[in-house]
Amino acid sequence: MSDLGPQLHQEGIARRGFIGAGLATTAAALLAPAAAGAHVRSARWSADGDTALAESRADQPTVPPDLQTLVPIPSGRVSAAVGQLDTIITDTMRRTGVPGAAAAVVHRGRLLYADGFGVRDLRTGAPVNEQTVFRLASVSKSLSATVVAGIVGRKQTRWDEPVIRHLPGFALKDPYVTEHVTIADLFSHRSGLPDHAGDLLEDLGYDREYILRALRLEPLDPFRAQWIYTNFGLTAAAESAANAAGTNWAAIADTLLFRPLAMGDTSFRNADFLRRRDRAAMHVRIDGRWEQKYTRDADPEAPAGGASSNVLDMARWMELLLANGVWNGRPLIDADALGEAHLPLILSGHPSTPASRSGFYGCGTNVGYDYSGRLRLNHSGAFAEGAATVYSLLPSEDLGIVVLTNGMPIGLPESISAYFLDLVVAGSFQEDWIELFGEAFAGLYVNHSVLAGKSKPTHPRPARPEDFYVGTYDNDYYGSIRVVSRSSTLHVLIGPHPDDYPLTHWDGDLFALYPTGENAVGISAATFTPDRSGAHAASLTLEYYNTTRLGVFTAK
Repeated sequence: MSDLGPQLHQEGIARRGFIGAGLATTAAALLAPAAAGAHVRSARWSADGDTALAESRADQPTVPPDLQTLVPIPSGRVSAAVGQLDTIITDTMRRTGVPGAAAAVVHRGRLLYADGFGVRDLRTGAPVNEQTVFRLASVSKSLSATVVAGIVGRKQTRWDEPVIRHLPGFALKDPYVTEHVTIADLFSHRSGLPDHAGDLLEDLGYDREYILRALRLEPLDPFRAQWIYTNFGLTAAAESAANAAGTNWAAIADTLLFRPLAMGDTSFRNADFLRRRDRAAMHVRIDGRWEQKYTRDADPEAPAGGASSNVLDMARWMELLLANGVWNGRPLIDADALGEAHLPLILSGHPSTPASRSGFYGCGTNVGYDYSGRLRLNHSGAFAEGAATVYSLLPSEDLGIVVLTNGMPIGLPESISAYFLDLVVAGSFQEDWIELFGEAFAGLYVNHSVLAGKSKPTHPRPARPEDFYVGTYDNDYYGSIRVVSRSSTLHVLIGPHPDDYPLTHWDGDLFALYPTGENAVGISAATFTPDRSGAHAASLTLEYYNTTRLGVFTAK
């Protein structure tokens, strides 16, 4: 679930005005404005960091018409919005209960704000500060796009280069797609791979090599026809780019981006995150209470969701993007290669009405246009097991905000960013964002199983003898599984470790199980089908693993 945040952001929230929509509701102030002169905690403050925008773009003939907006941002608007960030963050955290958060704002090459709130771990009570390292989840994709732009700038690969050129073992189900799919195709999620292809293999504990090899078994939608979000498609493209540079992914990110920008607390390695003393634990909300329950090793999908960082490092990266790849007055990332990553390559958010705005996706980046007509670049990150993040850039104003949190995705970072940008662009809050994002993110946790919300039959058909079900079942995608009996209870053993799922009899040959992992949402069905003799099961279909018809396991 590390990447559903941006999907909701584009598809659900876009039509309400964050990315841009024609159906914005009446503006309503949600939070009381901060008093004039109120104290603002920040790592560094620049009194002249908020310079005036020209009163009319039309007076500047050097500005192309498609870069103009008729909604100017007055002088002082950015600093006024920064002055309300403390209130916005504390109020939204109070409303949601998320344990910890940190935020930073950059404007015109300066860090205007950086601070932490709450605690990084409910068990220890240690406070969050601007140096606390968080898991970035899918915000990692945008960092990865910058790294690839650096490799492209070195002429070691191209965005439009086929992935197999430097990842020769890579294959998809259609040979034509295998031959032609490019780095940009996979970074923009237009390869035709199904939604979140490979994620359930990661949940089971398979490594990157196994998962990338298994992608060739996934059914494909039409090539370059629609936006379908995949962590491991992007990961394959990043692996190809790293191979072109002659090294591994984490190392090339260090070389091209993190070390030159002095992003000393940022890494694509889980081991580096675990070495940080000041790191945020992950938290989930269970029956209204927040708990520290899970850990996460996202190394298999590191380019797509495995980075970790703090808001100070992320602020440096945002400054680099806003400066078109220039750092300390010198080009660091090639501007053309970076700009190519920020082009709207595929429609990702269909308009809900003819008057509504569309959402687009570039390479690892949402590309949209807000209610003032300004370009916004952004991405959310989400781990259902306890992390939610977002960054948003307003390139025309040389402005960026990043928000990192240690709670499951319920819309907190997106809301903070939206409230802040409302104050910058409109001067007041345009929506009750925490309410709207909360409603949208609630859809992440809906269980669509045939058993969800149902009670066991009052008079179920009996199960067959255990010998009918016990045995080994083969599957090319998930590997072999075993059904065993322990203390008169059937168990499914699945995955390389393996995971052990007890089966609860439901009705006849239908059983219930409760998968675990990042994408699990509760009860699911396990259905045995008898062979012709009726003496043994011929197959077992695991509903949770059968989203792309790959969850049927055949008895040996």
